[in-house]
Amino acid sequence: MKLEMKDSPGQLVAALKPISEVGGNIIAVIHQRDENAAGDTLGVQIVLELQEQRLGELLSLIKSQGVNVLRLGKERLLYKQTMIMIGHIMHTDLGDTVDRIDCTGFAEVTELTMVMPAINEPSSARLVIKAVNKVDMEQALGILRGVAKEKNLLIIEPLEANG
Repeated sequence: MKLEMKDSPGQLVAALKPISEVGGNIIAVIHQRDENAAGDTLGVQIVLELQEQRLGELLSLIKSQGVNVLRLGKERLLYKQTMIMIGHIMHTDLGDTVDRIDCTGFAEVTELTMVMPAINEPSSARLVIKAVNKVDMEQALGILRGVAKEKNLLIIEPLEANG
């Protein structure tokens, strides 16, 4: 959620209080004062967890504090890591490898790009895994590492990570 509010003492607290009132959980608040910005407004980004049915109530409460909601996103999987897998990926059942992560409910493979030079040659795949939080990401990566060891695949990690 990206908010715009008056740049005055107490305004950030007034914008955050409604989140707890509707049972939300604040994961991160990104607030960086830009001394060169014109005007008397401040931009703040908030990452939060909230039951979807409470969203309308939250928006009303925030607006009643004189805060503008500039953007609202519904990204459930907040942590991302990209990895390379090398080996006989197709011969060791790529679907099974992906399913072992996807079936967890807290992480999933969201992108998969594969290169297969020849049928008897090792192939390579670029996987993007997204997870709900850092702990779940580590658990998903542990599953992938275990599968790679079991199937004799090489994992190169991380290409990039965020979260």
